[in-house]
Amino acid sequence: MAEKVLLVVDMQNDFIDGSLGSQDAKRIVQNVVAKINAWDGVVVATLDTHAENYLDTLEGKKLPVSHCIKNTNGWKLNPQVEKALNAKNAKLVEKGTFGCVSLGKMLRESLGTPVEIQVCGLCTDICVVSNALLLRAEFPDTPMAVCADCCAGVTPEKHQAALNVMASCQIDVLQ
Repeated sequence: MAEKVLLVVDMQNDFIDGSLGSQDAKRIVQNVVAKINAWDGVVVATLDTHAENYLDTLEGKKLPVSHCIKNTNGWKLNPQVEKALNAKNAKLVEKGTFGCVSLGKMLRESLGTPVEIQVCGLCTDICVVSNALLLRAEFPDTPMAVCADCCAGVTPEKHQAALNVMASCQIDVLQ
């Protein structure tokens, strides 16, 4: 049965107030919680998940900041976001890199083709845009949107650039 899907990307401690956190990320937490609470449909959340050898990976060499090491506090979801996700019985999906290639297939197998997809989370210019574009490719005829006020980028400029890219790929930008 087709449903609306809200994808909440990487709302984890390390991206909010941990090793890669920012004031912009802290500012969106309440917006994301409100979005989850108001959502009438399926909620899926990704967890950026790395091993202890993260710094030895290609990503670790290009972004040499240990983050989201599985089972650490930084890997865990923000407590407010986690509470909202639990209330919606959200499905959690671990991903080892920016985009979760299997996400579209998982949604298709469990739901069919979603009637709508909205995306929010962190970071707009890395994991949000990567997952949004993968889902756009998997579901080319499904209306999609990114919730700009529920996302934060590495910088405000990169946030805006990612929103522009998503808009170019027929993903609506909601304010």
